Amino acid sequence: MLLFAAGVIRKLEKVRSLSPKLVDQLTRSSSSIGANYAEACNGASKLDFRNKIYISKKEAAETRFWIDLCIELKGSDEEWDALRTESAELVMILQAIINTLKDGSAK
Repeated sequence: MLLFAAGVIRKLEKVRSLSPKLVDQLTRSSSSIGANYAEACNGASKLDFRNKIYISKKEAAETRFWIDLCIELKGSDEEWDALRTESAELVMILQAIINTLKDGSAK
């Protein structure tokens, strides 16, 4: 997740003509995935763990949206496509973690 966020930031540094607000949103959401995962790993309870993993998944989905918007505005290339794929994979990985938590066990 750290490498993913770093990859997003490196790509954004190469694309100078994007709106600063878009750059900020994508930077925030991509770095928030790993930050919330780190918080989850140090959660105070199973419920806290689940909630932080869920937030991390939401941030990964948001990141995918912002990447899609960048692709729409600037066109697709190998870097954007790889980042989009990785963001989708992160959503699936985080959802799999959520799915393994049994309903009611995270109380």
